[in-house]
Amino acid sequence: MNLCTNNKKSFCCSVSLAMLLALVSFAQSEDRPNVVIIFIDDMGYGDLGCFGSETIRTPRIDKLATQGTKFTNFYAQTVCGPSRSALLTGRYPVRSLGWSMPESEITFAEQLKTVGYTTGCIGKWDVSNRRAIIERMPNNQGFDYYWGTLGANDGGKVAFHENNEPIGGTDEMGSLTKRYTDKGIAFLEQHKDEPFLLYLAHTMVHSVIGASPEFKGQSEGGLYGDTVEEIDFHTGRLLDRIDELGLRDNTLVIFTSDNGPWSNFSEVLGPKHDGAIAWGESGPLRGAKGSSYEGGVRVPCMVRWSGMIPEGRVSDALFSTLDFLPTFAALTGFEVPKDRPLDGVDQTALLKGQSEMGARDYFYYYIKGELQGVRRHNWKLILPNRQTFYGYVKDRGSENVELYDLSNDIGETRNLAKNHPEIVQKLLALANRAPEAEDPTILNNIRIPNTKSK
Repeated sequence: MNLCTNNKKSFCCSVSLAMLLALVSFAQSEDRPNVVIIFIDDMGYGDLGCFGSETIRTPRIDKLATQGTKFTNFYAQTVCGPSRSALLTGRYPVRSLGWSMPESEITFAEQLKTVGYTTGCIGKWDVSNRRAIIERMPNNQGFDYYWGTLGANDGGKVAFHENNEPIGGTDEMGSLTKRYTDKGIAFLEQHKDEPFLLYLAHTMVHSVIGASPEFKGQSEGGLYGDTVEEIDFHTGRLLDRIDELGLRDNTLVIFTSDNGPWSNFSEVLGPKHDGAIAWGESGPLRGAKGSSYEGGVRVPCMVRWSGMIPEGRVSDALFSTLDFLPTFAALTGFEVPKDRPLDGVDQTALLKGQSEMGARDYFYYYIKGELQGVRRHNWKLILPNRQTFYGYVKDRGSENVELYDLSNDIGETRNLAKNHPEIVQKLLALANRAPEAEDPTILNNIRIPNTKSK
């Protein structure tokens, strides 16, 4: 019996009634965690106390890090839309080439529904070209409920949708963090007795930033610090409600960011918005949002699942947003798509402390479809003759091949390419096996720069 009402995706349409009922029953067992993802916008590696900030107080997020595992080599993508696509699909965005996510992609929300989960998305979507394209909005990408904004807040205003219906908007950026958290808590309360996924994607701290009156002027980090401290407070509210509802022991909580911080947004938006701009910190990392240096893609991450994930642990294993989809599959029992390659790996053993290295061996860095680098273990190669950059990225490096030992040079300050030509060649070979666009009509838009070492 075919249960699919929309036959756009063969994966969904292949689920039989018997299989679905069995999976739903399995998903409701106690060892299947609820999933809560708190996804911050443009938070830098150095913006939290537990990642070294000396000016911004984040006691609730710091405590979350001690209640689970903090990951120090965790990777997103370089900018907003592609990062969200990678998170949701477990695939490098280069495969579908573009800022947004094609309707044909399969998200972990869709797959969690096949094993009985109720799914909710609150906040910033940003994978439908920032427009109300119904087939690419959350309700058609696996989310039972949606409340939020389809795009960014560059102009200091946002428009809201509830499911597919527009419901007004606001220019009060300082109200967004509380609004989203309130909606997220309401979703938890409504679905506490069934398996659920809550994807809470904050607009903050994307410029134009804002904090509520009670948080303004309270931090040593200016308005940006105030905004981060408000995120910390409302993250604490959400975590407290999880505890009050008796959900802590069977809820997997993930906290991370979509990319690094803005480096020069003051030059772009400062004159228009009276200083309500982001100036986050990359900490010890080089680069910022939009850059293929570490500050653009390495972000804070912590994961908690009481009794299952070791507490107080710090892991330097390679880990990425790409890995969540196959990891959720292992934890909840859904089948990963068989009709397309996945770039994520199952990190269940890493999360549970059964492996120190984890399952990820390497990671590719892309900018707008151009492969710019590859990391394997501690070695990172930046390809020569790169041509594609975002306009706000100042640090474009050299035109030469660059090789960094990230275990001893986290700031990417010492180019060791001439010292280790054999490692350069191995990483160049790995770069030549990188994923490319799957649609032949756009395949030629993917560039691997000239890989001759200069």
